Amino acid sequence: MTESELNQPSRFRRVLGAVGRAALLPVRGAGYIVRSGKAHQHFFLPVLNGALGDQLAARYDPRAIRMSFRRGGQDVALADLQLHEPHQKTVVFVHGLMGDELIWQSGFQDEPGSRRYGPRLAEECRLRALYIRFNSGLHLSENGRELSRLLTELVLTYPDAVGELVLVGHSMGGLIIRSAGHYGSQLIMKNEELSPNPEPEATNEDSQFLLTNSQSLITKAPWLAHLRSVFLLGTPNDGSWLEQNSHFTARLLERINLFPTRFLSKALNKRSNGIKDMRYSILVDEDWQDAHADDLTPPRTPVPPLPGVQYHILMGAWLRTTRPSALREYFGDGLVGQGSARGHTTFGNEADLPAGASVRTAVFSQQHHGGLLTHPEVFQYLKQWT
Repeated sequence: MTESELNQPSRFRRVLGAVGRAALLPVRGAGYIVRSGKAHQHFFLPVLNGALGDQLAARYDPRAIRMSFRRGGQDVALADLQLHEPHQKTVVFVHGLMGDELIWQSGFQDEPGSRRYGPRLAEECRLRALYIRFNSGLHLSENGRELSRLLTELVLTYPDAVGELVLVGHSMGGLIIRSAGHYGSQLIMKNEELSPNPEPEATNEDSQFLLTNSQSLITKAPWLAHLRSVFLLGTPNDGSWLEQNSHFTARLLERINLFPTRFLSKALNKRSNGIKDMRYSILVDEDWQDAHADDLTPPRTPVPPLPGVQYHILMGAWLRTTRPSALREYFGDGLVGQGSARGHTTFGNEADLPAGASVRTAVFSQQHHGGLLTHPEVFQYLKQWT
Protein backbone atom coordinates (compact mmCIF):
# COMPACT_ATOMS: atom_id res chain seq x y z
CA MET A 1 0.00 0.00 0.00
CA THR A 2 1.38 3.40 -0.96
CA GLU A 3 1.86 6.28 1.47
CA SER A 4 -0.87 8.36 -0.23
CA GLU A 5 -3.38 5.52 0.22
CA LEU A 6 -2.49 5.27 3.92
CA ASN A 7 -3.14 9.00 4.39
CA GLN A 8 -6.60 8.85 2.79
CA PRO A 9 -9.63 8.60 5.16
CA SER A 10 -11.44 5.32 5.32
CA ARG A 11 -14.65 4.73 3.41
CA PHE A 12 -16.57 4.82 6.68
CA ARG A 13 -15.19 8.24 7.53
CA ARG A 14 -16.02 9.56 4.06
CA VAL A 15 -19.60 8.30 4.35
CA LEU A 16 -19.89 9.74 7.84
CA GLY A 17 -18.61 13.11 6.61
CA ALA A 18 -21.10 13.13 3.73
CA VAL A 19 -23.97 12.33 6.09
CA GLY A 20 -22.85 15.11 8.44
CA ARG A 21 -22.68 17.64 5.62
CA ALA A 22 -26.14 16.61 4.42
CA ALA A 23 -27.52 16.93 7.94
CA LEU A 24 -26.12 20.46 8.20
CA LEU A 25 -27.59 21.63 4.87
CA PRO A 26 -30.89 22.86 6.39
CA VAL A 27 -28.97 24.76 9.07
CA ARG A 28 -26.67 26.33 6.51
CA GLY A 29 -29.65 27.10 4.26
CA ALA A 30 -31.46 28.79 7.13
CA GLY A 31 -28.32 30.77 7.93
CA TYR A 32 -28.07 31.89 4.32
CA ILE A 33 -31.71 32.99 4.31
CA VAL A 34 -31.18 34.95 7.53
CA ARG A 35 -28.05 36.66 6.17
CA SER A 36 -29.77 37.39 2.85
CA GLY A 37 -32.82 38.74 4.66
CA LYS A 38 -30.68 41.09 6.72
CA ALA A 39 -28.91 42.32 3.59
CA HIS A 40 -32.21 42.95 1.79
CA GLN A 41 -34.51 43.87 4.67
CA HIS A 42 -34.71 47.54 3.69
CA PHE A 43 -36.21 46.47 0.34
CA PHE A 44 -39.26 44.70 1.73
CA LEU A 45 -41.22 47.69 3.03
CA PRO A 46 -40.62 49.97 0.00
CA VAL A 47 -41.60 47.16 -2.40
CA LEU A 48 -44.73 46.37 -0.39
CA ASN A 49 -45.70 50.05 -0.38
CA GLY A 50 -45.03 50.43 -4.08
CA ALA A 51 -47.33 47.50 -4.87
CA LEU A 52 -50.09 48.05 -2.27
CA GLY A 53 -49.19 51.24 -0.41
CA ASP A 54 -52.48 53.00 -1.14
CA GLN A 55 -54.42 50.12 0.40
CA LEU A 56 -52.11 50.03 3.44
CA ALA A 57 -52.56 53.77 3.97
CA ALA A 58 -56.36 53.54 3.57
CA ARG A 59 -56.63 51.12 6.49
CA TYR A 60 -53.97 52.89 8.59
CA ASP A 61 -51.68 49.90 8.44
CA PRO A 62 -48.47 50.62 10.42
CA ARG A 63 -46.48 49.30 7.45
CA ALA A 64 -47.65 52.23 5.30
CA ILE A 65 -44.70 54.58 4.81
CA ARG A 66 -45.18 58.26 5.62
CA MET A 67 -43.10 60.76 3.70
CA SER A 68 -40.18 61.95 5.77
CA PHE A 69 -36.58 63.01 5.66
CA ARG A 70 -34.31 60.08 6.43
CA ARG A 71 -30.97 59.67 8.15
CA GLY A 72 -29.24 56.48 9.23
CA GLY A 73 -32.15 54.35 8.03
CA GLN A 74 -34.63 56.22 10.28
CA ASP A 75 -37.27 58.92 9.86
CA VAL A 76 -35.93 62.29 11.01
CA ALA A 77 -38.08 65.15 12.27
CA LEU A 78 -37.20 68.53 10.80
CA ALA A 79 -36.05 69.84 14.17
CA ASP A 80 -33.60 66.93 14.43
CA LEU A 81 -31.92 67.64 11.10
CA GLN A 82 -29.84 70.30 12.88
CA LEU A 83 -28.83 72.28 9.80
CA HIS A 84 -26.24 74.85 10.90
CA GLU A 85 -24.08 75.77 7.90
CA PRO A 86 -25.49 79.12 6.65
CA HIS A 87 -26.82 79.49 3.12
CA GLN A 88 -25.46 76.13 2.03
CA LYS A 89 -26.48 74.63 -1.28
CA THR A 90 -28.93 71.84 -0.42
CA VAL A 91 -29.65 68.83 -2.64
CA VAL A 92 -32.76 66.76 -1.89
CA PHE A 93 -32.82 63.24 -3.36
CA VAL A 94 -36.17 61.57 -4.16
CA HIS A 95 -36.22 57.84 -5.00
CA GLY A 96 -38.48 56.05 -7.47
CA LEU A 97 -41.17 53.35 -7.40
CA MET A 98 -40.52 50.67 -4.73
CA GLY A 99 -37.28 52.39 -3.75
CA ASP A 100 -35.96 54.11 -0.66
CA GLU A 101 -33.33 56.68 0.25
CA LEU A 102 -30.52 54.11 0.34
CA ILE A 103 -30.41 53.88 -3.47
CA TRP A 104 -28.63 57.25 -3.42
CA GLN A 105 -26.07 56.14 -0.84
CA SER A 106 -25.02 52.49 -1.22
CA GLY A 107 -26.03 49.12 -2.62
CA PHE A 108 -25.55 45.59 -1.33
CA GLN A 109 -23.89 44.62 -4.63
CA ASP A 110 -21.56 47.61 -4.66
CA GLU A 111 -17.88 47.15 -3.98
CA PRO A 112 -16.92 47.45 -0.29
CA GLY A 113 -16.35 51.07 0.69
CA SER A 114 -17.95 52.49 -2.45
CA ARG A 115 -20.43 55.35 -2.20
CA ARG A 116 -23.13 56.56 -4.53
CA TYR A 117 -24.18 60.02 -5.67
CA GLY A 118 -25.42 61.51 -2.40
CA PRO A 119 -22.36 61.10 -0.14
CA ARG A 120 -19.92 61.74 -2.99
CA LEU A 121 -21.58 64.99 -4.06
CA ALA A 122 -21.77 66.16 -0.44
CA GLU A 123 -18.06 65.62 0.02
CA GLU A 124 -16.66 66.63 -3.35
CA CYS A 125 -18.94 69.64 -3.93
CA ARG A 126 -19.22 70.66 -0.27
CA LEU A 127 -22.99 70.74 -0.35
CA ARG A 128 -25.72 69.42 1.93
CA ALA A 129 -27.42 66.16 0.89
CA LEU A 130 -30.87 65.34 2.24
CA TYR A 131 -32.91 62.23 1.49
CA ILE A 132 -36.66 61.67 1.27
CA ARG A 133 -38.56 58.39 1.62
CA PHE A 134 -42.22 58.15 0.59
CA ASN A 135 -45.04 55.67 -0.01
CA SER A 136 -44.78 55.08 -3.77
CA GLY A 137 -48.17 53.34 -3.86
CA LEU A 138 -50.07 56.58 -3.28
CA HIS A 139 -51.22 58.83 -6.10
CA LEU A 140 -48.44 60.94 -7.59
CA SER A 141 -50.37 64.09 -6.74
CA GLU A 142 -50.75 63.03 -3.09
CA ASN A 143 -47.01 62.60 -2.78
CA GLY A 144 -46.42 65.82 -4.73
CA ARG A 145 -48.51 67.87 -2.31
CA GLU A 146 -46.77 66.25 0.66
CA LEU A 147 -43.31 66.92 -0.79
CA SER A 148 -44.19 70.57 -1.31
CA ARG A 149 -45.38 70.77 2.30
CA LEU A 150 -42.21 69.13 3.58
CA LEU A 151 -39.94 71.45 1.57
CA THR A 152 -41.94 74.43 2.79
CA GLU A 153 -41.40 73.36 6.40
CA LEU A 154 -37.70 72.83 5.66
CA VAL A 155 -37.06 76.39 4.48
CA LEU A 156 -39.28 77.90 7.18
CA THR A 157 -37.52 75.89 9.90
CA TYR A 158 -34.04 76.71 8.58
CA PRO A 159 -34.39 80.05 6.75
CA ASP A 160 -30.71 80.87 7.17
CA ALA A 161 -29.33 77.41 6.47
CA VAL A 162 -30.91 76.59 3.10
CA GLY A 163 -29.29 78.44 0.22
CA GLU A 164 -29.85 77.27 -3.33
CA LEU A 165 -32.09 74.23 -3.54
CA VAL A 166 -31.51 71.38 -6.01
CA LEU A 167 -33.92 68.46 -6.44
CA VAL A 168 -32.82 65.11 -7.88
CA GLY A 169 -35.42 62.46 -8.71
CA HIS A 170 -35.15 58.98 -10.15
CA SER A 171 -38.06 57.60 -12.20
CA MET A 172 -41.28 58.21 -10.21
CA GLY A 173 -39.31 60.54 -7.94
CA GLY A 174 -38.95 62.99 -10.82
CA LEU A 175 -42.73 63.01 -11.29
CA ILE A 176 -43.23 63.65 -7.56
CA ILE A 177 -40.89 66.64 -7.86
CA ARG A 178 -42.84 68.03 -10.81
CA SER A 179 -46.14 67.53 -8.98
CA ALA A 180 -44.69 69.28 -5.92
CA GLY A 181 -43.76 72.24 -8.13
CA HIS A 182 -47.34 72.41 -9.38
CA TYR A 183 -48.84 72.42 -5.89
CA GLY A 184 -46.17 74.75 -4.55
CA SER A 185 -47.11 77.21 -7.28
CA GLN A 186 -50.75 77.09 -6.16
CA LEU A 187 -49.97 77.64 -2.48
CA ILE A 188 -50.64 81.12 -1.06
CA MET A 189 -48.41 82.10 1.84
CA LYS A 190 -48.67 85.00 4.28
CA ASN A 191 -46.23 87.82 3.65
CA GLU A 192 -44.63 87.50 7.08
CA GLU A 193 -43.77 83.87 6.38
CA LEU A 194 -41.74 84.78 3.33
CA SER A 195 -38.11 85.83 3.24
CA PRO A 196 -37.62 87.30 -0.26
CA ASN A 197 -34.49 89.18 0.82
CA PRO A 198 -31.51 87.05 1.87
CA GLU A 199 -29.60 87.77 5.07
CA PRO A 200 -26.61 90.13 4.80
CA GLU A 201 -24.14 87.28 5.20
CA ALA A 202 -25.44 85.55 2.07
CA THR A 203 -23.07 85.46 -0.87
CA ASN A 204 -23.61 87.74 -3.86
CA GLU A 205 -24.50 84.72 -5.97
CA ASP A 206 -27.18 83.65 -3.45
CA SER A 207 -28.53 87.19 -3.26
CA GLN A 208 -28.86 87.56 -7.00
CA PHE A 209 -30.51 84.15 -7.36
CA LEU A 210 -33.09 84.74 -4.61
CA LEU A 211 -33.91 88.26 -5.79
CA THR A 212 -34.60 87.11 -9.35
CA ASN A 213 -37.02 84.52 -8.01
CA SER A 214 -38.77 86.76 -5.45
CA GLN A 215 -41.22 88.41 -7.84
CA SER A 216 -43.75 85.57 -7.60
CA LEU A 217 -43.25 84.75 -3.92
CA ILE A 218 -46.63 86.14 -2.94
CA THR A 219 -48.45 83.24 -4.61
CA LYS A 220 -45.86 80.48 -4.29
CA ALA A 221 -44.52 78.21 -1.59
CA PRO A 222 -41.30 79.69 -0.15
CA TRP A 223 -39.12 76.73 -1.18
CA LEU A 224 -39.62 77.67 -4.83
CA ALA A 225 -37.69 80.88 -4.23
CA HIS A 226 -34.63 78.75 -3.41
CA LEU A 227 -35.07 76.25 -6.25
CA ARG A 228 -32.37 76.47 -8.90
CA SER A 229 -32.14 73.06 -10.63
CA VAL A 230 -34.14 69.87 -11.10
CA PHE A 231 -32.51 66.63 -12.28
CA LEU A 232 -34.84 63.98 -13.74
CA LEU A 233 -33.12 60.59 -14.04
CA GLY A 234 -35.07 58.08 -16.13
CA THR A 235 -38.34 59.91 -15.44
CA PRO A 236 -41.38 58.95 -17.59
CA ASN A 237 -42.55 62.52 -18.12
CA ASP A 238 -45.12 61.44 -20.73
CA GLY A 239 -46.00 58.10 -19.15
CA SER A 240 -44.72 54.53 -18.91
CA TRP A 241 -45.19 52.16 -21.84
CA LEU A 242 -45.10 49.28 -19.38
CA GLU A 243 -48.08 50.60 -17.40
CA GLN A 244 -49.90 51.53 -20.62
CA ASN A 245 -49.62 47.90 -21.71
CA SER A 246 -50.75 46.68 -18.28
CA HIS A 247 -53.82 48.92 -18.40
CA PHE A 248 -54.69 47.80 -21.93
CA THR A 249 -54.29 44.12 -20.97
CA ALA A 250 -56.55 44.53 -17.91
CA ARG A 251 -59.23 46.27 -19.98
CA LEU A 252 -59.02 43.60 -22.70
CA LEU A 253 -59.34 40.74 -20.21
CA GLU A 254 -62.33 42.49 -18.65
CA ARG A 255 -64.03 42.92 -22.03
CA ILE A 256 -63.63 39.21 -22.87
CA ASN A 257 -65.76 38.66 -19.77
CA LEU A 258 -65.07 35.02 -18.97
CA PHE A 259 -64.44 33.80 -15.43
CA PRO A 260 -60.67 33.28 -15.90
CA THR A 261 -60.23 36.63 -17.67
CA ARG A 262 -62.33 38.50 -15.10
CA PHE A 263 -60.23 36.95 -12.33
CA LEU A 264 -56.98 37.97 -14.03
CA SER A 265 -58.29 41.46 -14.73
CA LYS A 266 -59.28 41.98 -11.08
CA ALA A 267 -55.91 40.68 -9.90
CA LEU A 268 -54.09 43.00 -12.31
CA ASN A 269 -56.17 45.97 -11.17
CA LYS A 270 -55.02 45.46 -7.57
CA ARG A 271 -51.80 47.30 -8.43
CA SER A 272 -51.41 50.55 -6.55
CA ASN A 273 -52.64 54.00 -7.54
CA GLY A 274 -49.04 55.14 -7.82
CA ILE A 275 -48.37 52.53 -10.49
CA LYS A 276 -51.61 53.31 -12.32
CA ASP A 277 -50.78 57.04 -12.40
CA MET A 278 -47.55 56.20 -14.21
CA ARG A 279 -49.56 55.30 -17.33
CA TYR A 280 -49.69 58.92 -18.46
CA SER A 281 -47.91 60.54 -15.52
CA ILE A 282 -50.99 61.97 -13.80
CA LEU A 283 -49.64 64.73 -11.56
CA VAL A 284 -52.80 66.51 -10.32
CA ASP A 285 -55.78 65.28 -8.30
CA GLU A 286 -58.41 66.36 -10.80
CA ASP A 287 -57.19 63.94 -13.47
CA TRP A 288 -57.41 60.72 -11.47
CA GLN A 289 -60.66 61.91 -9.90
CA ASP A 290 -62.19 62.47 -13.35
CA ALA A 291 -64.95 60.10 -14.51
CA HIS A 292 -62.88 59.32 -17.63
CA ALA A 293 -59.66 58.57 -15.76
CA ASP A 294 -59.83 54.90 -16.85
CA ASP A 295 -60.24 55.67 -20.54
CA LEU A 296 -57.52 54.59 -22.94
CA THR A 297 -56.70 58.29 -23.45
CA PRO A 298 -57.58 59.89 -20.09
CA PRO A 299 -57.60 63.64 -19.32
CA ARG A 300 -54.19 65.04 -18.46
CA THR A 301 -53.65 68.48 -17.00
CA PRO A 302 -50.44 70.08 -18.28
CA VAL A 303 -47.81 70.70 -15.59
CA PRO A 304 -45.33 73.11 -17.19
CA PRO A 305 -41.77 73.72 -16.02
CA LEU A 306 -41.23 76.27 -13.27
CA PRO A 307 -39.91 79.72 -14.18
CA GLY A 308 -36.29 80.40 -13.35
CA VAL A 309 -35.42 76.69 -12.98
CA GLN A 310 -32.96 74.68 -15.05
CA TYR A 311 -34.16 71.15 -15.82
CA HIS A 312 -31.76 68.33 -16.61
CA ILE A 313 -33.24 65.27 -18.31
CA LEU A 314 -30.93 62.26 -17.98
CA MET A 315 -31.94 59.08 -19.78
CA GLY A 316 -30.48 55.69 -20.56
CA ALA A 317 -30.27 53.92 -23.92
CA TRP A 318 -30.50 50.22 -23.08
CA LEU A 319 -30.34 48.67 -26.58
CA ARG A 320 -27.25 48.76 -28.73
CA THR A 321 -26.95 51.32 -31.50
CA THR A 322 -27.16 48.50 -34.06
CA ARG A 323 -30.85 48.09 -33.21
CA PRO A 324 -33.46 50.07 -35.18
CA SER A 325 -33.81 53.62 -33.85
CA ALA A 326 -37.59 53.28 -33.40
CA LEU A 327 -37.03 50.24 -31.19
CA ARG A 328 -34.36 52.00 -29.13
CA GLU A 329 -36.60 55.04 -28.73
CA TYR A 330 -39.57 52.95 -27.58
CA PHE A 331 -37.75 50.82 -25.00
CA GLY A 332 -35.38 53.56 -23.84
CA ASP A 333 -33.67 52.38 -20.67
CA GLY A 334 -35.76 49.20 -20.55
CA LEU A 335 -38.54 50.67 -18.41
CA VAL A 336 -38.89 54.26 -19.65
CA GLY A 337 -39.03 55.17 -23.33
CA GLN A 338 -36.76 57.94 -24.53
CA GLY A 339 -39.66 59.92 -25.98
CA SER A 340 -41.40 59.88 -22.62
CA ALA A 341 -38.21 60.76 -20.74
CA ARG A 342 -37.68 63.76 -23.01
CA GLY A 343 -41.22 64.86 -22.20
CA HIS A 344 -42.14 66.35 -25.56
CA THR A 345 -45.52 67.60 -24.31
CA THR A 346 -43.87 69.35 -21.35
CA PHE A 347 -40.35 70.30 -22.39
CA GLY A 348 -40.47 69.87 -26.16
CA ASN A 349 -41.07 73.45 -27.30
CA GLU A 350 -38.39 75.83 -26.09
CA ALA A 351 -40.51 78.84 -27.07
CA ASP A 352 -43.22 77.73 -24.61
CA LEU A 353 -40.90 77.54 -21.61
CA PRO A 354 -41.64 80.08 -18.87
CA ALA A 355 -39.26 82.96 -18.21
CA GLY A 356 -35.85 81.84 -17.00
CA ALA A 357 -36.55 78.11 -17.43
CA SER A 358 -34.21 75.96 -19.50
CA VAL A 359 -33.84 72.29 -20.39
CA ARG A 360 -30.72 70.21 -20.96
CA THR A 361 -30.84 66.59 -22.12
CA ALA A 362 -28.18 63.89 -21.80
CA VAL A 363 -28.32 60.28 -23.07
CA PHE A 364 -26.11 57.56 -21.58
CA SER A 365 -25.47 54.67 -23.94
CA GLN A 366 -26.16 51.04 -23.01
CA GLN A 367 -27.53 51.98 -19.59
CA HIS A 368 -30.64 50.44 -18.12
CA HIS A 369 -33.09 52.10 -15.74
CA GLY A 370 -31.34 51.10 -12.52
CA GLY A 371 -27.89 51.73 -13.99
CA LEU A 372 -28.60 55.47 -14.00
CA LEU A 373 -28.13 55.33 -10.21
CA THR A 374 -24.53 54.10 -10.39
CA HIS A 375 -23.13 55.27 -13.72
CA PRO A 376 -19.84 57.23 -13.33
CA GLU A 377 -20.75 59.52 -16.23
CA VAL A 378 -24.08 60.35 -14.60
CA PHE A 379 -22.22 61.27 -11.43
CA GLN A 380 -19.83 63.50 -13.34
CA TYR A 381 -22.81 65.21 -14.97
CA LEU A 382 -24.42 65.80 -11.56
CA LYS A 383 -21.12 67.08 -10.18
CA GLN A 384 -20.69 69.49 -13.07
CA TRP A 385 -24.19 70.95 -13.06
CA THR A 386 -25.28 70.73 -9.42
